[in-house]
Amino acid sequence: MEQNPELELAWRFIETTGTHLFLTGKAGTGKTTFLRRLKAESPKRMVVLAPTGIAAMNAGGITLHSFFQLPFAPYLPESSFQSEGEMVYRYRFSKEKISIIRSIDLLVIDEISMVRADLLDAVDAVLRRYRRNSLPFGGVQLLMIGDLQQLAPVVKDDEWKMLSKYYATPYFFSSKALHDTQYFTIELTKVYRQKDDRFLEMLNSIRENRCDAQVLEALNRRYLPGFNPPREEGYIRLVTHNIQAQRINDRELERLPGRSYVFEATVEGKFPEYLYPTEKILELKRGAQVMFVKNDASGGHRYYNGTIGEVTAVSSQGIEVRCLQTGEKLALQPEEWSNARYALDEETKAITEVVEGTFRQYPLKLAWAITIHKSQGLTFDKAIVDVGASFAHGQAYVALSRCRTLEGLVLGAPVSAKAIINDETVAAFTREARGKDPGFCFPILQLSYFKELLTELFGFQPLLRSFKHYVRLLDEHLYRLYPKQLEACQVELSRLEQRVESVAEKFAVQYIRLANDSPDYEHDAQLQARIHAAAKYFGDELRPLYGVAVRKPLETDNKQLKKQLAAAYEELRDRYRLKADLLAFVGEAGFSVSSYLKQKALLTLEVVGTPIRAKEDARRMGLPEVDEWLEEARKDKKPQGGGGKAEVASDILHPELFDRLRAWRNKEAERQGLPAYMVFQQKAILGISNLLPADKEALLRIPHVGKRGVEKYGDEVLQIVAAYRKERGC
Repeated sequence: MEQNPELELAWRFIETTGTHLFLTGKAGTGKTTFLRRLKAESPKRMVVLAPTGIAAMNAGGITLHSFFQLPFAPYLPESSFQSEGEMVYRYRFSKEKISIIRSIDLLVIDEISMVRADLLDAVDAVLRRYRRNSLPFGGVQLLMIGDLQQLAPVVKDDEWKMLSKYYATPYFFSSKALHDTQYFTIELTKVYRQKDDRFLEMLNSIRENRCDAQVLEALNRRYLPGFNPPREEGYIRLVTHNIQAQRINDRELERLPGRSYVFEATVEGKFPEYLYPTEKILELKRGAQVMFVKNDASGGHRYYNGTIGEVTAVSSQGIEVRCLQTGEKLALQPEEWSNARYALDEETKAITEVVEGTFRQYPLKLAWAITIHKSQGLTFDKAIVDVGASFAHGQAYVALSRCRTLEGLVLGAPVSAKAIINDETVAAFTREARGKDPGFCFPILQLSYFKELLTELFGFQPLLRSFKHYVRLLDEHLYRLYPKQLEACQVELSRLEQRVESVAEKFAVQYIRLANDSPDYEHDAQLQARIHAAAKYFGDELRPLYGVAVRKPLETDNKQLKKQLAAAYEELRDRYRLKADLLAFVGEAGFSVSSYLKQKALLTLEVVGTPIRAKEDARRMGLPEVDEWLEEARKDKKPQGGGGKAEVASDILHPELFDRLRAWRNKEAERQGLPAYMVFQQKAILGISNLLPADKEALLRIPHVGKRGVEKYGDEVLQIVAAYRKERGC
């Protein structure tokens, strides 16, 4: 990182701790540069989001609402996200999006000053739900970047009437989820935009609400009544409202002589209007003042986002612009912007950006005037600033700080004390944040993160909770259909509580003590030896759970129960596999923060639930594959003569036949428009697949098979069974 102690500390905070960080600082202190460097160099898996389309484009990310599929309505803490029903907040994420959410280490939110508290809590709710983690923000580290003295969140009166019942302020720091976390603030103090100490002190006094009569007097010397600069000087006017900017630009364009030319953007795919970087219909004339809205894509640094220029030639064939700062004339070509979404690379499992739509247009917009809101993040050499009608906290500071020098600033009207609006709640928050020294706490937080990851690795409560939930469903609903399976699960649960959970609690005392006592805990030989041994022990102790409950899901006819059972099984399976694989990895490679995070992210993204993965599980654990295992369990149970019902094994001995019979039954039920159980109950299907009846007499002796069912469907069922017996030679 750049040789700046504040930036270096911020970098180390993100890389070696899991603590949330608010990175702030005056305009021009390098926040955006830090973010670009972080995206390019950090090994952590991250997504970069922002509250508005413009901010997202500038940050190279997407909007919070788009990524988390959030509505623009206020989020009330008592609300819940529902996929069905009448609740306002609904979601329907793809498997890929869920994988991304579960695998990220870091969530970056740029321009955090514009994020409302309820929006941050809505993000928290989604992350907790989809990461299956009750910690705030689902255990994801937050990097919040922005300046609270700049633009504030937008909240309408009717919205605040609802939200004020839950939040002290609309600012992000009033988020209930954030209150439940430990986070620190690092404030960047070195300003790179302005070099004039006198101007910097003026801006700081405005930013920090220290603007007295003397500062106002000095500032208002830049009010030049009747100021009408020559066109070639390229002053841009910053105004408070969109309608003002539009009127000024339309008027100035109309005043120019000559023909106007219209250039229509080409929009392909998905590219919402609120993300348009410039006008879809761009009207220009020779002599028009324009602003570049994109950095030079050629790599020649001829212009950047915010450069002011003048159209020196325009025709239906193209546009030539003279940059006012350098005097260089540039023949322009249309540029392309992409609307991207985050996706997973199939091979590397890296989080990548997939383009969903493109916007192709000349990288210009009329710029005799723009709004202060749209100027955030830009820098100008010369600007006429109108802040007399400021209506929001930080608006005057944003406008005035866009200029590099005091000499390049001209006021459109005198600035009064009323125009400089500062929110005391922001000032109070800033004072409190400055009272905490993040550098002093950093070593403690670094050690805490190391121990936190060890506790995650050697913590088995989430896995055991999933197993208990799965066993409870079996016990309440399927104890008659799978009695032996239930018994085996109950025995295994008891064993895990004694051999894993209890031992893990004792081991936690050991590794915490060793880490606390070692100055170089990540490379401590004794600690690494204990971690290695523990990983092998717990990996071995978890292995029986695979054969008992994870190897193959159970079946049921009840649709509602089937959905619950499938969800419980998938959660158990995924947690088991992630835990087993991480223990195996640490047992071989040892434990370090960076390698553990990388491996966990890769394992989280693996496709689970496929037959291929199931066979890989079995091979890796030295267990027979599913078919071999079931073959061992099969017994040659042929129908016996005599009266009464036959005895049926509790487990499925011929799963392939079981699946064929279920498929036939479901198809027959669909054809007749009947519930599946009215053709044959699942218990009957289980009995048939286990006992392999050869005739109707044997079929009738199977429990839950009735005389009417045999008369109606017996021939078809026996044909299916006979075909299977012939294939298998049984």
